[in-house]
Amino acid sequence: MRITVLGAGTMGHGITQVSAMAGHDVTLRDLDEDLVADGIDAIESNLDGGIERGKVTENEKSETLGRISGETDLETAVDGSDLVVEAVPEKVDLKKNVLSEAEAAVDEEVVLATNTSSLSVTELASTLDRPGRFVGLHFFNPVHIMSLVEIIVAERTTDRTREFAVDYVDSIDKTPVVVRDTPGFASSRLGVALGVEAIRMVEEGVASPEDIDNAMELGYNHPMGPLELTDVVGLDVRLDILEYLREELGERFKPPQLLKRKVRAGKNGQKSGEGFYIWEDGEPVAMSGEWGNR
Repeated sequence: MRITVLGAGTMGHGITQVSAMAGHDVTLRDLDEDLVADGIDAIESNLDGGIERGKVTENEKSETLGRISGETDLETAVDGSDLVVEAVPEKVDLKKNVLSEAEAAVDEEVVLATNTSSLSVTELASTLDRPGRFVGLHFFNPVHIMSLVEIIVAERTTDRTREFAVDYVDSIDKTPVVVRDTPGFASSRLGVALGVEAIRMVEEGVASPEDIDNAMELGYNHPMGPLELTDVVGLDVRLDILEYLREELGERFKPPQLLKRKVRAGKNGQKSGEGFYIWEDGEPVAMSGEWGNR
């Protein structure tokens, strides 16, 4: 299969990597050559990490990179593709514009997908002339490690498109979960509900971020606590999701002031170096603020 991924950021280069590792030819497209290069560099770095851990061989790395090409021109990027995955930031208007441009550049049978964690796939489809071939593919960060992909079926998604999406997810050795297009889908709605309550507990002084995370990791067998996960996802991303879910589902998703303050201060988690934890080299080394060292 030939795949085009639109957007070379964290999710875009992750989707590119797992697709290429599964044997698909992938074009990674962004607006600027430097952004594309950064995305491919990140893929190479992930593969090097896999080699260090004994999960990837040198030959697998070489073959994976050989299946990836970078591009800035949209028409060139989507030429010959069977699947085009939009992976730009979680802004409705931006996604609609990118999807409209992509639809105009591809043949009628090409499947279009959006990687979104909470936005209405049906609303995004409203900008398309052929919404039946459109589907949501919610990948999880980090894409090359997380095994779940949520497939979101919009109001006008055809059975053929849904089946195509399931087959694609199976082909990249991920587990598909098919859900109806509702606010927050299944995973984001439940995950954010847990995360927002953990933030409120920190805000109220119930316990430290580390103790709350340890309680969920050790008591409920979660691989990562809700506050560390919020840092990994991005506090700004979590805030955007909460604001959207509050609008759609009500006040139980009202963002805590602590979350708003951290985002205003640029403390967006792992990617900025500080959120609920201090991060160095991709690892939490201390708790942020008054909670002191880990």
